[in-house]
Amino acid sequence: MAQTTETPARTPDGRTPRTTRTARVHRAWFVAAVTFVTIIGAAAFASLPGLLIEPLHAEFDWSRGTIGFAVSVNLALYGLTAPFAAALMDRFGIRRVVAVALTVIAVGSLLTVWMTAAWQLVLFWGVLVGLGSGSMALAFAATVTNRWFTARRGLVTGILTAAGASGQLVFLPLLSWLVEHHGWRPAAVTVALAALAVVPFVWLLLRDHPADVGLAPYGGEYAEKPAPVPGAARRAVGVLLKAARTGPFWLLAGTFAICGASTNGLVKTHFVPAAHDHGMPVTAAAGLLAVIGVFDVVGTIASGWFTDRFEARRLLAVYYALRGISLLFLPMLLAPTVQPPMVFFIVFYGLDWVATVPPTIALCREHYGEDSAIVFGWVLASHQVGAAVVAFAGGLARDVFGSYDVVWYASGALCAAAALMALVIRRPRAQSPVMAGA
Repeated sequence: MAQTTETPARTPDGRTPRTTRTARVHRAWFVAAVTFVTIIGAAAFASLPGLLIEPLHAEFDWSRGTIGFAVSVNLALYGLTAPFAAALMDRFGIRRVVAVALTVIAVGSLLTVWMTAAWQLVLFWGVLVGLGSGSMALAFAATVTNRWFTARRGLVTGILTAAGASGQLVFLPLLSWLVEHHGWRPAAVTVALAALAVVPFVWLLLRDHPADVGLAPYGGEYAEKPAPVPGAARRAVGVLLKAARTGPFWLLAGTFAICGASTNGLVKTHFVPAAHDHGMPVTAAAGLLAVIGVFDVVGTIASGWFTDRFEARRLLAVYYALRGISLLFLPMLLAPTVQPPMVFFIVFYGLDWVATVPPTIALCREHYGEDSAIVFGWVLASHQVGAAVVAFAGGLARDVFGSYDVVWYASGALCAAAALMALVIRRPRAQSPVMAGA
């Protein structure tokens, strides 16, 4: 983390100069810290959808499928906005894009307090919060990592990815308590305030590029800041068309779609109401999701460390296989009270929650170079489309079958398919010695 600089010093008599070395923390780590706090502050919006389903159903008599549709719009726009956001960051800078995105999240969440119809839920929570969150999605973390770090990229990616889980840990117990004791509206206001509170940190402390402060990236050599890239939308689409002609892109998009379906779309959205169906209190179920967040931090940072040392394809295959096995057992573990097998599932699943992100970003970087952040934005779009489909399908399945069981089993089977797809991804033409020896 520290970089070493040489400073002249003198002996007490002032006659014999020598060289001493002092260490200071590289500015890149401060930028990473601000990014981490920003993602935590924005993570409140991701904690709320699963807590809204029952209160909105009870107050407005909207079906779970209708509420799930609003969540699916949010998740889909979260993903579809990401590649354009990465291009916009190249054009207008990280600070401006992220500050505006946080403001849009706050406005959308605050407006839901006054909604009276389902279309307003779709507009405020689905469209506005979806667009705002997508503009500072994981493409934000990928852009910061690519610009500010040459060494330790896998570790930093894992840390920044874990920030979302940390935000879930911070906000989910609070939001579930608010929903339980004061209704869903104070929870929506809390989300808005959390997003707004982070804006000053972004504007005052975040910097777009190491050259802005006269530094080289951590572990790299100094390079001038590239000129703004015009035509953000055109560039994002152009990168997609170029990447779409390659096999690894479709395999990465397919595996990440299944990742989104089995996490954000399924567990984050439907675990709380599914547990409540079995008699578990909402606060207890939300607490279990928060525990997932604790172990997600550990698992994701560890995954970043592994990604710096082992072959990313094999890591992905292991992660998806283990996730699929755990989902197949979940329907047997749901009960009115939290039993030891459920605790084991929560720990196991938490370690694997977004451990897929660092190796996926690494594969994008290895195959697509300078365009990797935008390519990952499109891969993330597939993640969120998969999440959106299951967020809607899960609510629909609950309305039709009276149970979520079929969705758990189907997601487990999809994870097995993702493990096989990950192994099919070809190795990049140029491999580092570490990758080659993994």
